[in-house]
Amino acid sequence: MESRPDETAPVRPLTTVSGPTEGAKAPAIPEAVAARIAGAVASSRSAGTRRTYAAGWRRFTDWCTRHGHAALPAHPVTIAAYLVDAADTVTAEGEKAYAASTLSAWTAAINHYHRTAGYSQPSAHELVAATLAGIRRDYATAGDRPRTQRAPLLVSDIRHLIDTARHQCNGWADEILERRDTALLLLGFAGAFRRSELADLECRDVSLHREDGLHIRLHKTKTDQEGRGVIRALPTTDFHSTCPPCAYVRWVQVVSAFDAGGRPSVIRLLRRREPFSEHVCRGGVPRTAARAPLFRAIAKNGNLGTTPISGAAIHKTIRRRAERAGYDATLVSQLGGHSLRSGFVTQAFRNGADAHAIMRQTGHTTPAMLERYARENAPLIGNAVSDIGL
Repeated sequence: MESRPDETAPVRPLTTVSGPTEGAKAPAIPEAVAARIAGAVASSRSAGTRRTYAAGWRRFTDWCTRHGHAALPAHPVTIAAYLVDAADTVTAEGEKAYAASTLSAWTAAINHYHRTAGYSQPSAHELVAATLAGIRRDYATAGDRPRTQRAPLLVSDIRHLIDTARHQCNGWADEILERRDTALLLLGFAGAFRRSELADLECRDVSLHREDGLHIRLHKTKTDQEGRGVIRALPTTDFHSTCPPCAYVRWVQVVSAFDAGGRPSVIRLLRRREPFSEHVCRGGVPRTAARAPLFRAIAKNGNLGTTPISGAAIHKTIRRRAERAGYDATLVSQLGGHSLRSGFVTQAFRNGADAHAIMRQTGHTTPAMLERYARENAPLIGNAVSDIGL
């Protein structure tokens, strides 16, 4: 029976891979070289993808164990039965337990572990491909588990969340949280960042530019896994209260003070602060440790953590700010980390930007990938129904 793979473990070295191989037998190589190759292969995919694959593979091997099937190599009938069993699983409320996209992700995990071991990709078999396609069609026909997109936050929302956060400050601990959350909202929205990209930012990645505002370097993105890098520019805005560079400076002041002298230093900074009544992004930025995380967790007592904020914490931050701003509970449940990125695309379309201009900031590779935002969140933009004459 196959052992469970650890989600962070590398693939097996080439000298120990079983199953068919293409071409000659792999040569004998030192263990250190084999381990280095395995590590490089593992790094070819993001940590999130590796975790997703490992979780999907564990579920499949557990299912095979319970039903007496071989997991590696798996017969196409076994995989088809696995997918059908998952599709037929319902919750206590009678709803489908798993979305069609989840089944596709599990199939990708099975493919990955078969390829790694030298076997052909199971989904290439007609039976598996037809089964998955049939399940998707059945889901669509019945309206089961439709894809749900995070509700976008538009400019009016961002302004409201920020204004509310500042008005609700009651003491220096609240102000620390407000400065971080405001920077998260404004940088995340104007930069069209994914929440993982925000969480990965280090102090060295952001710099003030005398003409452009902020330059933020992303060392790696979802569409740039090899780390060629890209710079996103966030300009200075007319209003200081919603200026991304100003929000960055106000937050970095806290980060620098805390790293230099802890909480007492932050308290002194906030007690001596000038009223935030004009731009603060034209004076300079305090020094920080280059490799220190930019956005960090904050304890209730105002202490900053030393580790980066998580994507889940960014998700919760957006929902918490929406709740405190008086948003309806139903809308709050539809918000999340992706609401900033989808909000940027939606607002840009509503403001008349074309797809290629939007792609310059979002990093999407094709205009077609943006169309779903327009269809779902800005359906009247460029739509002839607006001028039909009724």
